[in-house]
Amino acid sequence: MRILYFHQHFTTPAGSSGTRSYEFARSLVAKGHEVTMVCGRIDKSSFDLPWVESRRWNRGIIEGIDVIALPLAYSNRTSLLKRLGLFLRFAVRGIGLAMKTDTYDVLFATSTPLTAAIPGIAMKALGGKNRFVFEVRDLWPELPRALGMKNPFLLGGMSLLEWLAYRYADSCIGLSPGIVEGIRKKAPEGRHIEMIPNSCDLELFNPRNRGETKLEGIEEDDFVAGFTGAHGIANGLDAVLDMAGELKVRGKKNIKIVLIGDGNQKDRLMFRAKAENLNNVRFYSSMKKTEIAQVTASFDCGLMILADVPAFYYGTSPNKFFDYISSGIPVVNNYPGWLSDMIQQYDCGITVSPGDAAKFADALCWLADHPREGYQVGARARLLAESTFNREKTAELFTNLICKNS
Repeated sequence: MRILYFHQHFTTPAGSSGTRSYEFARSLVAKGHEVTMVCGRIDKSSFDLPWVESRRWNRGIIEGIDVIALPLAYSNRTSLLKRLGLFLRFAVRGIGLAMKTDTYDVLFATSTPLTAAIPGIAMKALGGKNRFVFEVRDLWPELPRALGMKNPFLLGGMSLLEWLAYRYADSCIGLSPGIVEGIRKKAPEGRHIEMIPNSCDLELFNPRNRGETKLEGIEEDDFVAGFTGAHGIANGLDAVLDMAGELKVRGKKNIKIVLIGDGNQKDRLMFRAKAENLNNVRFYSSMKKTEIAQVTASFDCGLMILADVPAFYYGTSPNKFFDYISSGIPVVNNYPGWLSDMIQQYDCGITVSPGDAAKFADALCWLADHPREGYQVGARARLLAESTFNREKTAELFTNLICKNS
């Protein structure tokens, strides 16, 4: 079977972003299917493919995946207006590939951005009989609206595009319970919808990688609480600085906060930390997936942080959570929802209420003061990763859905 796979932000473990699409594509290839991956160029991809002048794109084979990389440069610091332009240009070029319906059997598109669905919508609307499967990683426009977006034209455009995607898709995938419920509310009755969450790379992220945290400014005896991910508005990292201030007041000099990643809020957060003399907070640049796996296993706990937005509670499936539990470290989570419920159910971390810097600090102090119990909590996290979120299991679910009725 031939799959035309659209993911604008595709990357591999050599990059520094999520590798869900890479793993799923590899699973399809391993079962004998042909995969053409259409993506853009992001600052976290870290792959270099030959330039094809006649098509104005880069193209090459990565572990059996035929990758077409359009020359559309994107980063977490790209402005909203420029992002919109990049998303639309990617979609328009994707339509040309989507209309060649004799070259593939299934068109699969994953958001974000929501515009990734446009090639599939165009193909189906213009009479294409190929299957169209749409994966929803975030609910739009619900999340932008919850984060304060007020532009009626953008919100209206997102609502229309969302409606069209659910109308024309033969099947939909949601990454969390809230996303699945959101799709079900708006999709036609009877539409096949399946939840396939993010998952754990049990080999790459593994407790056996644990060792001394070799980061500048971190001492061997420090208790290290780490966050790995985007530094954007949605991530709500001011809560971490609030907690760091509380730790400073308490004189807990041995607890260090490590923030690894990039985003449009990073400069402001660094300025705030410096202004408040929060020398217990350390910022680091994004790392390759292979590097971040080594560092994560050496954390004493992982920080699951998001802005206090109800739409996030059941409507996100953050990669970092699955990396933390796969690495066998306790998770400290600062917002309610399905991940918080799971952490409590499996006793694999500590949950605190949003905005409660004192309780947040209490959680880190307890883990720092009880290393043996913290190790046991981390062991339960690893068991959860192995039993429930094994990447091979989720890849099998994905492959079965893609191949269904094909």
